[in-house]
Amino acid sequence: MANPLDANIRVRFCPSPTGNPHVGLVRTALFNWAFARHHQGTMVFRIEDTDAARDSEESYNQLLDSLRWLGLDWDEGPEVGGPHAPYRQSQRMDIYKDVAEKLLAGGYAYHCFCTAVELEARRDAARLAGKPSGYDGTCRNLSAERIERYRAEGRESIVRFKMPDEPITFTDLVRGELTFTPDNVPDYGIVRANGAPLYTLVNPVDDALMEITHVLRGEDLLSSTPRQIALYKALIELGVAKETPAFGHLPYVMGEGNKKLSKRDPQASLNVYRERGFLPEGLLNYLSLLGWSFSADQDVFSISGMVAKFDVSDVNANPARFDLKKAESINADHIRMLDVKAFTAACEPWLTAPHANWAPEDFDRAAWEAIAPHAQTRVTVLSDITANVDFLFLKEPVEDEASWAKAMKEGSDALLRTAREKLDAADWSSPESLKEAVLAAGEAHGLKLGKAQAPVRVAVTGRTVGLPLFESLEILGKEKTLARIDAALAKLAG
Repeated sequence: MANPLDANIRVRFCPSPTGNPHVGLVRTALFNWAFARHHQGTMVFRIEDTDAARDSEESYNQLLDSLRWLGLDWDEGPEVGGPHAPYRQSQRMDIYKDVAEKLLAGGYAYHCFCTAVELEARRDAARLAGKPSGYDGTCRNLSAERIERYRAEGRESIVRFKMPDEPITFTDLVRGELTFTPDNVPDYGIVRANGAPLYTLVNPVDDALMEITHVLRGEDLLSSTPRQIALYKALIELGVAKETPAFGHLPYVMGEGNKKLSKRDPQASLNVYRERGFLPEGLLNYLSLLGWSFSADQDVFSISGMVAKFDVSDVNANPARFDLKKAESINADHIRMLDVKAFTAACEPWLTAPHANWAPEDFDRAAWEAIAPHAQTRVTVLSDITANVDFLFLKEPVEDEASWAKAMKEGSDALLRTAREKLDAADWSSPESLKEAVLAAGEAHGLKLGKAQAPVRVAVTGRTVGLPLFESLEILGKEKTLARIDAALAKLAG
């Protein structure tokens, strides 16, 4: 196998273009990318699109767009090219056909004529006898006469790879030394009856021809590794491959109820996090923690910092649980780390349709840029910004009856009248002056600042919680603020 410390490291990320990208897939891409970048190696991006019934061009484009958004660039692959092009399996069918023929001619593979009914009957019998229910090798040593008879009967055949009769042992980069016995790894299909190559053939063939040195992939593929190692031995003997890559199997990502996070889980889709306004850096930071640790006392770090420290030998083999609250917390930290200009620009998509519920002409850029430094400390994901600043751009504050009922207690009308009077006379060039005005209004009614400002906040913004109140009032302006207090007083009177 390849030396794990080989400086000429080549890794690959090879998804199938089916459905939306999910976070487990992104975690795999991230670990491969970080491993390649840490060792100044090569990141190969390959598309495994041999399943025409499930693959789609839309999913293919989503994959490319998602990797670009995340900043996970590739050195060889679609739209980049490279010495091993093409990088879409659907364009490499002649290669797989040629290799399959070489395996047959070399005695490493054989035609299997067993029907689905026959296979199932033998599996049932094996299970009843308490034996392994994998393929039993019936067609492994068919005579030429039997083969001719089957063909004369019109039987179709698949191509099976002939597994060795001894155990297969290898050292997993994450899990250490592993051994698989022959009864657990029976002969397996590599070409369908219609001549279409299977994943079990095309994946290792492409890895061999693209000279991949390290295969980092999900734990769910671990059972197929001894098959690939045996196939690699054959490919090396045939002169197709140079060496067997080192394998590392990444831990499962678990969802609710400690079940493996599947594509169907709502929190699995990458698009969910992108649409909510996760920063690429924040999401990647969190995903890197699903099986790896930067240090014992640091969970928030830059992606360049991760690359500098990443080593696949430090990946934990135990399943990693996806914790949405922790993901949000880490993303919030990354939002705080942006400079204000970058934060202001990052929020722009959520300040226009379809996210914003105000007319484009009512958006005040000067007001937005003034409030942005205060908003930056309050949002967890970028989409939070819409509700936090809508009071600046709506003609009237949001109608939130729960907030109204909570803040507008008995005597709120008297407090608001006093607050209006104090604010009308205040100096509007300073939030501190506005705070003193509301504080004075509260004292006139025997209330501390916290109680006094609640009705003012709801009257002006529509909500009981939000951005710093007095900075918000200053940016909204005296005229709009007093008009909204008047409207609240009219509603209370009504």
